[in-house]
Amino acid sequence: MKNIKNNPFLKVRKNKYDAIPFDKIKTEDFMPSIEYGLEQARENIEKIKHIKDRPTFDNCILSFETSSEFLDEVSTTYFNLYGAESDAEFKKLAQKISPMLAEYKSKILMDEILFGKVKKVYDNRKSSNLNDEQIRLVEETYKSFVRNGALLEPDKKEKLEELDKELSKLGPKFSKNVLDATNAFELHITNEDKLSGLPDTAKEAAAYTAKQKGKDSGWMFTLQFPSIMPVLTYADDRGLRKNINTKFGSRAFGDKFDNQDILKKIAALRQERAELLGYKTHAEYTLQERMAEKTKTVEDFFERIFSVAMPAAKKEISEVKALAKELDSLNNIYGWDAKYYSEKLKKRKFDFDEEELRPYFKMENVIDGIFKVANKLYGLKFIQINDVPVYHPDVKAFEVTDDSDTFIGLLYLDLFPRETKQGGAWMTTYRSQGYYKSKIRRPHVSIVANLTPSTDKTPSLLRLGEVTTIFHEFGHSLHSLLSECTYRSLSGTNVYWDFVELPSQIMENWVTEKETLDLFAFHYKTNKKMPDELIQKVKKAKTFNKGMMNIRQLSFGLLDMAWHAHDPRAVEDVEAFEDKAIEKTRLLPKTKGTNSSCGFVHIFHGGYSSGYYSYKWAEVLEADAFELFEQKGIFNKEVATSFRNNILARGNTFHPMELYVKFRGQKPDPDAMLKRDGLL
Repeated sequence: MKNIKNNPFLKVRKNKYDAIPFDKIKTEDFMPSIEYGLEQARENIEKIKHIKDRPTFDNCILSFETSSEFLDEVSTTYFNLYGAESDAEFKKLAQKISPMLAEYKSKILMDEILFGKVKKVYDNRKSSNLNDEQIRLVEETYKSFVRNGALLEPDKKEKLEELDKELSKLGPKFSKNVLDATNAFELHITNEDKLSGLPDTAKEAAAYTAKQKGKDSGWMFTLQFPSIMPVLTYADDRGLRKNINTKFGSRAFGDKFDNQDILKKIAALRQERAELLGYKTHAEYTLQERMAEKTKTVEDFFERIFSVAMPAAKKEISEVKALAKELDSLNNIYGWDAKYYSEKLKKRKFDFDEEELRPYFKMENVIDGIFKVANKLYGLKFIQINDVPVYHPDVKAFEVTDDSDTFIGLLYLDLFPRETKQGGAWMTTYRSQGYYKSKIRRPHVSIVANLTPSTDKTPSLLRLGEVTTIFHEFGHSLHSLLSECTYRSLSGTNVYWDFVELPSQIMENWVTEKETLDLFAFHYKTNKKMPDELIQKVKKAKTFNKGMMNIRQLSFGLLDMAWHAHDPRAVEDVEAFEDKAIEKTRLLPKTKGTNSSCGFVHIFHGGYSSGYYSYKWAEVLEADAFELFEQKGIFNKEVATSFRNNILARGNTFHPMELYVKFRGQKPDPDAMLKRDGLL
């Protein structure tokens, strides 16, 4: 093996909890670490292949599970930083690292000798005195081999390996283009009249951005969500709204960062891969490992939502149009008008403007509130620590313990936008809970987001939607932090993708409850609690325009399935294909020059291909599950303990529906989400 003893990944660590040495890692450390990890992993695989004894759970399955621990740590760190903190030089490495990892995975999972040993353990699993989790690991390991070509003929194995290598390069290219297109746009405004209607917080943030960008005066707007949302919601200048809306919707579409050819290639290669493995489409292949199981199930699910939500959405949009006509004599409205007039309609109906909430949502208070919710539900404590390295000054590290001071895990929070970070919000792990380095270890978890940052005058004050986002991602983090599995590949969020959103989306329900808001929603200047009257307005407005919101999410789900539930290789015109796919959900005229597919990182690099429906699917589960909390009390210890023990702790050790029924006592009501949204 290569001598890389001074590499920070290999050096003996004195960091608390064996934390990643972010302060020591440089870009040039990754390639030698990946190469070393691959060499080490291959040696471990060869040892398994050449064991003379009968293949057993320990000498085969567990040895395979732990064969690439070093490689896993390095590659996980690399790709986590790729999304959270990486420059152009760092990103270039993906074009080398991704195919190397894809080739390794393909060769291992198509190795006849190795598969033969795995199959022997699989065939004898019921008579080998294994516990339920061991049997589950055997079955999941066997399936991973089969689903990655172990049963194919040699020539088809070779073809599959080529496809996987090519796909591994295209995903990072796609997401890099979206980020580059996002960063390429800057709108500098010097005439304050154009900012009419914008809240002071938005103007102040734009002025601060202008200063950071080297401008002596004026206001700077970018395509980051904290910048564009106030414009689309409040700016009286219709031209400004149109400009921002159009630029955001046209990212990586037809410009120098164009993703059209890349996404067509990704979709085509996925289809070819699925056919090679004996499936009609990529969706059919993917859904075999989902609760939905079949394309028809997803289509029927979508049709049920459409049948209920579309009539409501049409009524809602007609009200918005009527207000636009009344206030500004508009005969038609477009994408850049919808949020603006919807906000005015909400104000009229409920005497409620979400900007009223911002002073009560100081970021530090919101985080403190999330921690208090976790304490009341699960007895967790979060202590900020400074003796763990972080990868950027914005990142904060927290030690998580339970009420008996037992270490639960490490939590990193990285909450504000920067040009080296992908847009959106997500939870990820640097170390999954489970067996690692010869013993069962606790997880290291990270929440990454792009929230409204502080300025030189005002602290970070969040929109209600941003608060909801952080509660959502925190739900994912609890799924990882509270995992109590033996094996990492089964632990935490390593579950079916249409189940993984249940722990995250159920957390959103706590955001607007008075019992929750009383824990943290204090005015950042007066420290007074959010008034009950304002909380009631928030509650009353919860179902406002839910028909439109459901249809919007449905359009993304339909677009995903259009690319993946049919053969996409004949698609030439990305725009025309998309228009046809989502035509039935269109409530407003199409904005010329925009395209969702080209910026749809979730499905073309984020792991949600054939799975975007999961968000709505999980809403059914969480709406049904939260009913139990509402019946017994949102901080009821008995219900919380059951949710923890039966859902959060179990990972993928049982089928998700089995876990859900253990918690709820019954299967979910398929209409629970529609009822919760006031549509039934």
